[in-house]
Amino acid sequence: MSEFEALILGIIQGLTEFLPVSSSGHLELAKALFGSETLPEDSLLITVVLHAATALSTLVIFRKDIGKIIKGLVQFKSNDEFHYSLKIVVSMIPAAIIGLMFNDLIETFYEGKVQLVGGMLLLTAVLLYFADKVKRTTSDITYFHSIAIGVAQAIAILPGISRSGATICTSVLLKVDRETAARFSFLMVVPLIVGKMAKDIMDGALTSSNIEAIPLGLGFIAAFGTGLVACTWMISIVKRSKLIYFALYCLVVGIIALILG
Repeated sequence: MSEFEALILGIIQGLTEFLPVSSSGHLELAKALFGSETLPEDSLLITVVLHAATALSTLVIFRKDIGKIIKGLVQFKSNDEFHYSLKIVVSMIPAAIIGLMFNDLIETFYEGKVQLVGGMLLLTAVLLYFADKVKRTTSDITYFHSIAIGVAQAIAILPGISRSGATICTSVLLKVDRETAARFSFLMVVPLIVGKMAKDIMDGALTSSNIEAIPLGLGFIAAFGTGLVACTWMISIVKRSKLIYFALYCLVVGIIALILG
């Protein structure tokens, strides 16, 4: 993998991890467009590194929220911090179960299936369109909401279905306050990303690739920097109800992927 390819993949990951356009889908499309013979064998390692970068950017932006979550779990008292922390844990369960039970099957979805990505991007576009139509969102997140949002996150394991789009849109359709929905969406994925990274590393992601340190470093920096910008930007976008633009984008990219695939 060249420095240029790693840099582009880092920018794509940083932007699309938080924007509702599917980071996994865009990474698959980018790999298909590059057509490099080295990309498939380097894919797992670069994916781990780029996800580490966006997870770090999430930790930086939401460090106060994460501190409250940890405090709530450690104190184990029936207060707002504890219940919010517990809702984060509950929301992780569906994706964790799917990931553990069907890991081998899921990995087959990430083998250059461009048409699958295109179809799932169209589904993301439909979800964003309907969520954009919801005007009154004032509710706080309940345990029922946590489960529903968690199921949406589990479905978003498929490349092309935006994780942030699926979880935020599900929250909005359930009338959850938009800013609350965005923050919850970004916070609930951090433990899962860290867990998936740990599993990939134990499976040999760091030893089975010949990719050099410089491309990895460039990819990491690009993903971290763009992730900081995209995460902050996305919260503002959700608050102002501007999801329709991303629906149109996913529609166009999805159709192109289906045609070219």
